[in-house]
Amino acid sequence: MDGESHAKDHDRAKYHAMIDGTQEDWNIIVKHAAPFQKELPSRIISHLKLLKGDCGGFAVDRLEHCLQTATRAHQAGEDEEYVVCALVHDIGDTLGPANHADVAAVIVKPYVSERNHWIVEKHGMFQGYYFFHFLGLDRNMRDQFRGHPHFEACAQFCHLYDQVAFDPAFKSMPLEAFEPMLQRVFMRPKNSMYLRKPAAAAE
Repeated sequence: MDGESHAKDHDRAKYHAMIDGTQEDWNIIVKHAAPFQKELPSRIISHLKLLKGDCGGFAVDRLEHCLQTATRAHQAGEDEEYVVCALVHDIGDTLGPANHADVAAVIVKPYVSERNHWIVEKHGMFQGYYFFHFLGLDRNMRDQFRGHPHFEACAQFCHLYDQVAFDPAFKSMPLEAFEPMLQRVFMRPKNSMYLRKPAAAAE
């Protein structure tokens, strides 16, 4: 075994079943978690690029729709976290065509506010107000959430930014312009069961 291979093996956990894991094993795994987390924005960008070229019958492709939604939100003065949510709100189209909003919501949940997560999670139903009746569905399906603290915010997101973002003549910001925002928003999770809670202050 050459030196490089030996070094790589040395930098891996030794267990083959978690029940046999040791603190040393988990120290190695945790060490690798930070750079993997740091690469998340790049993986999101790569996945957004999968939306390019697929129009799905719409006037623009799915990536352009995301860019238009985010650009409109940015130009309206929405904060950076909101703009990033607007950018990735349809990222689930490729792997979750029957529940794309759920896919996007799961991705953003650890990194954004409860309100912005709720907007992403529910936007599919709220967007339905504009077209469900053409599919034989109830366009007022969203009314089951009327009275929820974030109902109006989600309705506004769809009305101001999402449902209007199918214009081939609109000048969107390029995906590259959003990369620094993605880097900052997805830098580290805010909410996750994997985050250690701070020790209680001594009384």
